[in-house]
Amino acid sequence: MSDSIVLSAVAGEPGVYVVGGAVRDELLGRKPRELDLVVEGDAVAVARRAAERVGGALTVHERFGTATVLADGFAFDLAGARRESYSRPGALPDVELGASIEEDLARRDFTVNAIARRLADDQIVAFPGARDDLRAGVLRVLHDRSFIDDPTRMLRLVRYAERLGFEVDPDTAALVDPSLFATVSGDRLGNELRLLIREDAMAALERFGLGRALLGEGFQAAPGLFALVDVPLDRFGFTAREREIVAGLQRLRGVSGTDVELWRAFRRERPETIELLAAAGEESARRWLDDVRHRKLEIDGRDLLAAGLSGPAVGEGLERATVAMLEGRAPDRESQLREATAADEGEDRAGERGDRGQQER
Repeated sequence: MSDSIVLSAVAGEPGVYVVGGAVRDELLGRKPRELDLVVEGDAVAVARRAAERVGGALTVHERFGTATVLADGFAFDLAGARRESYSRPGALPDVELGASIEEDLARRDFTVNAIARRLADDQIVAFPGARDDLRAGVLRVLHDRSFIDDPTRMLRLVRYAERLGFEVDPDTAALVDPSLFATVSGDRLGNELRLLIREDAMAALERFGLGRALLGEGFQAAPGLFALVDVPLDRFGFTAREREIVAGLQRLRGVSGTDVELWRAFRRERPETIELLAAAGEESARRWLDDVRHRKLEIDGRDLLAAGLSGPAVGEGLERATVAMLEGRAPDRESQLREATAADEGEDRAGERGDRGQQER
């Protein structure tokens, strides 16, 4: 449905191209993940006409020569073909609109991503050698300054090599230089790390010696967020939620024990953390997810309030009852209520003994 919206929206527009990964995947016989559209000429004008054709909403970014069309709940972008230059290593590029499709392809990261297909007639336009590299399954940068201009391309090299199963051209591999990461902001590096995590490619950083160079000695060649368990994350713009998940993985690695011990360890942790542990083969996390967390008391706080408990004593009573239930000492409502109120009753009896002692004296 989404592809049909795009095609109908840009029907009859001569200078619209699908570019990059979508064309690469199509030529490989794979389903494209997304459609990136580039316009030779005025992308905003094309987007206005496209929005009218499909009755969509239009958002224009004049400064960047891009526009977004939203129709039937699906959004797609149109970007003007552009040239890019870099004022210094690692800087964001300076953009100049009004380029040809060939010039636009020449600014891209790897040859296999520098291929375009014109929608009007399906004509393929490719950077020199791009289709040969695609057939050979090779990742190659377009020029020797590629990683200097944008060091995040080294992380993309890892990701594409893992996703596509391609080999890295030896000359491209020789250009990999982890010291270049120092020229890039932590937020940009963090965005690339998230993509590596999403595609389960973190362990592959070691293949190019990038893991410890970027993340320090705490980096582990492990799947997903496990690679970051001992890595300080503040520099990379990770959210509080992401940092909490990683901290939870650090706390819970290797946790084992009785049902009560698992309950104490896991009950306040994020579900995502425990699910990651279970997916990694941690038996205790799987036991928690499959069994322990589903075992519920037959009493609740209202029962303890009715029994005369109040304030913190209610929570303490429920905890005592839960422990007794998990230990097999309180399998039913009556025994759980007895366990929950036992300490309170004991305090009352102790208080009564104290009062009698005072009266006797």
